[in-house]
Amino acid sequence: MIVLLLYRSLADHILPRIVSWAVTFATRMLARGLNMPEPLVHSTGDYVVAQVTAFEHSVGRSLCPFRLARLLRAWWRGLH
Repeated sequence: MIVLLLYRSLADHILPRIVSWAVTFATRMLARGLNMPEPLVHSTGDYVVAQVTAFEHSVGRSLCPFRLARLLRAWWRGLH
């Protein structure tokens, strides 16, 4: 029980800080590598996420494996 309590306290308090620090560090290193200001790296990342989300919602739905399987079965039945 004590080990679980220690684990929970570590996961709840220390881990988010480490992850936040790692993301900040990676963003700073990417900005330096690309010779761009950090806010521009953030806004570019937000733009890319928005574009990927829009693509997934438009084209990704038509490429759903269940939908494709249904279409393939219907096509196969039409041949026989």
